[in-house]
Amino acid sequence: MTQKVVLPPQTGEPSDVERIKRESNYLRGTLAETLVDPISSGIPDDDNRLMKFHGSYLQDDRDLRNERQRQKLEPAYQFMVRVRAPGGVATPEQWLVMDDVANKYGNGTLKLTTRQAFQMHGILKWNMKKNIQEINEALMDTLAACGDVNRNVMCNPNPYQSEVHAEVYEWSRQLSEYLSPRTSAYHEIWLDGEKVVDSQQAEVEVEPMYGALYLPRKFKIGIAVPPNNDIDVFSQDLGFIAILEDDKLVGFNVAVGGGMGMTHGDAETYPQLARVIGFCTPDQLLEVAEKVITIQRDYGNRSERKNARFKYTIDARGLDWIIAELNERLGWVLPEARAYHFDHNGDRYGWVKGNNGRWHFTLFIQNGRVKDSDDYPLMTGLREIAKIHTGDFRLSPNQNLVISNVTSAKKKKIVELMEQYGLTAGEQHSALRRSSLACVALPTCGLAMAEAERYLPVLLDKIEVILDEAGLRDEEIVIRMSGCPNGCSRPALGEIAFIGKSPGKYNMYLGAGFVGDRLNKLYRENVGEQEILDLLRPLFLQYAKERQEGEHFGDFVIRAGHVKAVQSGLDFHD
Repeated sequence: MTQKVVLPPQTGEPSDVERIKRESNYLRGTLAETLVDPISSGIPDDDNRLMKFHGSYLQDDRDLRNERQRQKLEPAYQFMVRVRAPGGVATPEQWLVMDDVANKYGNGTLKLTTRQAFQMHGILKWNMKKNIQEINEALMDTLAACGDVNRNVMCNPNPYQSEVHAEVYEWSRQLSEYLSPRTSAYHEIWLDGEKVVDSQQAEVEVEPMYGALYLPRKFKIGIAVPPNNDIDVFSQDLGFIAILEDDKLVGFNVAVGGGMGMTHGDAETYPQLARVIGFCTPDQLLEVAEKVITIQRDYGNRSERKNARFKYTIDARGLDWIIAELNERLGWVLPEARAYHFDHNGDRYGWVKGNNGRWHFTLFIQNGRVKDSDDYPLMTGLREIAKIHTGDFRLSPNQNLVISNVTSAKKKKIVELMEQYGLTAGEQHSALRRSSLACVALPTCGLAMAEAERYLPVLLDKIEVILDEAGLRDEEIVIRMSGCPNGCSRPALGEIAFIGKSPGKYNMYLGAGFVGDRLNKLYRENVGEQEILDLLRPLFLQYAKERQEGEHFGDFVIRAGHVKAVQSGLDFHD
């Protein structure tokens, strides 16, 4: 298991973000005062860094940026708010609250994220507190949806294994709660909780696991239930793969060190796949997660944030080191990993009957954006379904929605509502479109170099013409687009992927594994729309003509010599 060392352990002084955390008094900073300051609709950078821990980012509408500059106005500041939903599960009542606050305080849309969370955009500073309070009243929160802590814990929606899903979902919920920050800052600032003594409390009492500086960077956990790897378990800092015997959950394989982000032109940054290092039983799950996180807390790079994710901590020291360190902290040795198999990482659309006799409908939602348009009243239709639904909603890791645990008695009425609002139109889309993901990008993301969510559907319209020519309309091909190399749409795991380089230009990647177990490889740099179409057409025609039985597109482009196979991020730039 020896790996080459590509980065030294941490060197240099702590980054400025570490100072902000140290001086924040456990994530308080001056947020309470800033939020009521009437001078600006924005907030200072130090407080914005802390806002991430509270589940929000300050953004501005980049479509309006130049015009506002000409008018000598401050940017059109607004907040993005992310709401945790462990395992992606929400009640119909919670769905209605999210719908309500998005229309009342936001831009009238909801974004279902690739981490199974809700996201709202366009919230003004003056409405932030009311917004979060109403979310809290629905027994949901935004705490730790962003920031240098463990994020929303993902798990497989798995509608056709209902009993297993219920058990795995419960573990994802427990992980999310167990690994949440303990500071009372969130309740003080947003929920008018009683203010605790300032920073004189002992660190172990305030944050017994994270400590005063929390983690060096964000940390992501997900639980996959084979044969479906829809959570992209190998993209997680810490992944758990459910092991079933006789349809019963007996434990989890443990995988460490995944991550999608990188920086253009910097070979010391790269996407990476998590590596399986052993097995644990369900009752050991929380302990294993905690000990892994404390290793990253203690050894992660706090000087250079672009090299601060857990994947770099592991690659700097080697996989043998992380296994030994984890075993020492546990006080026992992780047993060998057990056999498992993935056969896909997409969603299965339409109606499926679960083991419990309940029905589940997976609805395609393009890029996870829930909104009404003149010809597709999606948001209204889902609102009407939520009013009568007695099961739950499950946010898919592929930005889709499972209307889950529908009784036979309710199914007929829900089908009628779907037909009334045209919600089954997505069934006519190509398999490629149904396998697509895109991040938000422009106009709200400050990091975006190019469009993603707004542009991918337009590009897919043109790619589908080629697919029809090649006879591949019903062929599942995983395609992903990200407006920048931070990788929110997990582009490094796309059989075809586009990562924004500049307005209208993308780096094009090919060759990831269909089940999410292999990275893709740079195919062409800095290409625009016509170049993309000109490149894809001969590839699709060749694939249609020369593919082997059951061969996926990502495997074909490697076999045909278009790109090399990449099994480790250490080889991503070679």
